[in-house]
Formats: sequence, structure tokens, C-alpha cells
Amino acid sequence: MNYSMIENAAELATPLGKKAKQGSGMKDLLVIPDGSVIWKEDTILFVGTTEKAHAWIEQSLPAGRAIMRIDASGQTVIPGYVDPHTHFVFGGYRDNEFNMRLQGASYMEIMEAGGGITSTNRATREASEDELYGSGWQRLERMLDLGITTVEGKTGYGEDTQTEDKMLRVMERLDRNHPVDVIKTYMGAHAIPPRFKGRSGDYIDYLIEDGLPMAEGRADFCDIFTEKNVFELDDSERLLLAARERGFELKMHADEIVPLGGAGLAAKLKITSADHLLKASDQDLLAMRDAGVIATLLPLTAFSLKEPYARGRFMIDQGLAVALGTDLIPGSCYSQSISLMIALATIYMSLTVEEALTAVTLNAAASIGLAESRGSLEAGKKADILLLACPNHGHLSYHFGMNLVGTVIKNGEVVRSA
Repeated sequence: MNYSMIENAAELATPLGKKAKQGSGMKDLLVIPDGSVIWKEDTILFVGTTEKAHAWIEQSLPAGRAIMRIDASGQTVIPGYVDPHTHFVFGGYRDNEFNMRLQGASYMEIMEAGGGITSTNRATREASEDELYGSGWQRLERMLDLGITTVEGKTGYGEDTQTEDKMLRVMERLDRNHPVDVIKTYMGAHAIPPRFKGRSGDYIDYLIEDGLPMAEGRADFCDIFTEKNVFELDDSERLLLAARERGFELKMHADEIVPLGGAGLAAKLKITSADHLLKASDQDLLAMRDAGVIATLLPLTAFSLKEPYARGRFMIDQGLAVALGTDLIPGSCYSQSISLMIALATIYMSLTVEEALTAVTLNAAASIGLAESRGSLEAGKKADILLLACPNHGHLSYHFGMNLVGTVIKNGEVVRSA
């Protein structure tokens, strides 16, 4: 058996528990000066001070048992980051479109110039599986550099089941071969294909009859872009209920552009998480709280689009569980910067640094159904651990927008080292 330990950390900071923290509980961290973690293979055995860690070793391990030691002097130890909302497998880029928008181009002008989701759908359809695998691998490598040890990835650039299947195959291969764990979400209901224009209900029928059976047993979640003039409430409910019958857990893009009532539907169906929520009403947010739905907020997207941020402070003060995700996507948010996301959450959404840390670890894990195995540093959980080049967790907001991650431990193995 392989034993390893981190010792002498300036600080160890972690939320605790196996479910999402709600409201004021999000600020409650276990903070240990001179912290230590001990793990065997890929499972944490002990968390405490270095002094107590040495005593634990003497009491629990045979004399002379070899243990790999990492000296974390001057560094902060936290759980590996979890990114619960991305669209990281796609073909092509949309940099021209992005810069056109910065210069004031309208949505229709961008569409007429060949931009918009249609261009990504076309590029993804035309890309080979190996090409998508290669670009996906590169994005996971960057995520690992930034401390992301588990990521959710969505399909949704297919317009047809064949391309959606290809995207799932890519994520399955990446999950097998790359250190980052990939949680797979089927999102055939991302946009209405041109051939179904004006017939959203027919497209939902197609997804229920063709798409869901293809993804069943392969994707963990089913997601839908619930928005006015895209997939409205009736169509969204019909697809989500059909997905639940096939064993999918459920997520939603809700109330991003207009206050349609997606958050209310999320509460009605008691789904795992509702994401975006820029325009969600007070009533629907409180219903989400009472139904135990996690609010996954995506501040990088609001930043990129120059939109008002979701009301993270209000949600936490009202007792919701809030998670944070990057929304890495080729059009409106081509970034996987956890560090910038934390800065936006603390500076512009008024989360405390403790709440932000909980939101990108334990609550993010809960929003993809994994809080029992990761998202915190405690005995029995996976040894997904970060060493930060700073003396305490307050630097996550203070030294803003910088990648403070020095060492990344995934499944008990050092996969990045400063």
C-alpha cells in the first residue's frame, strides 16, 4: 500500500460534509494552521495538524513503513477545484464573432456573418473524433494547470444524434485517459436546428425518441436551454421528465436572458442544479431553496457579455446553496479561469472568500452529484488536493485573477508540481 502525506502547510482550509452547504453554512471552513493530510492510494485517511499527523503515523502504521512526504511550508492546502458547468468539447473558434460583439455588432449581424451557435455546430459536425479529442485534451490540460480536478462537460453542438454521439465518445475517451474526471451531460436541447425552425415540440420529440436512448447509461445528466423562443417551460418539462424516466439526473440553463420561470420549473421538478439564473425571480429562487436545488452561477459569462451578475449575495442570504462554474464555451465565455471567476464572485457578487471556496469545491461537487466523494478534505474522500503558493486562503480573492496553484494531486498522485 502506498502512503503519502502533506506536512507543514501554512494553512489548510476546507469545507466539510457530503452535501451542499446552504446559506450561512457556506462560510464555515475548517482552517488548520500547520496543516497536514495523509492518504493511502487515492483515499484520504487523516486531516489535522502536522504534529497530530506524525502521532497518527506512529499509532496507525507499522514501524518503518515508507511514506511519501510533501513539505508545504509557506503554502495553503485546499481541495481540488470542481467545475460543474462547461461546454469544453467543440470544433472551431468564434474569436471574430467575439471581437465583432465588442465593437457593437448585433446578434443578427453576427449571424449574417456566419457566427453564432450554428457556426460551432457546423465545425463540430465537420471535425473528426480525433480532432475533438485533441482539442479537448488541451483544454483539460489547462484546467489541470488551474487546479480543476473534476469537470462537467456537455454535448449540444450536434443538431443530430450522430454528432451528439461523437461528442459523448470524445468525453468518454478523455475521462478514461486524462487525469481530470469528466462528468458527462447530454444537452441535445441546446438550440433548435434550422430544419426544426418553428417546431420546437417536434425537436423535443426527436430528442426523446432518438437522443435520449443514445445517451442513456453514458451521460450522467440531461440539460436543456430553457429560454423564451428556444425551449420554453412545457417543452423543457417534457424532455426532463422523459430523461428522468431513463435514469438521467437533471440540470437546467434557466432564466439567463429573460425571467421565463425556469428556476420555478427547476424547483417543481427538484432537479440537481439550475444554472445561470441572472433573471430569476425572488419567488422562484426561494422555491429552489425549499426544493434543495443548487444555484450554479457563472460570473465569467456575465463578465464577458457585460450583463448584470446573478444575485449571489441575495441567494446565499436567503439560504440557497450556491455553486460556481466557468461556463467554458466557444461563443460567449471562452475561459476556464477559476482564479478570475473567484475574483468576480467576491468583488462583484459580494461572496466572501470562504463562500467562494465552498462554491468551487464542495457545492460544485454537489451540483454534479459527487459531494460524497470529493469537494472537501476529510477522511474517506478522494485525495484531490491543491497546494497554493500563498500563506492563507484569503489570497484567493486578495491576489485576484492570478493562478496560485503550484502542486495538483489527483487521485493521490502528483500530476502538477511547481
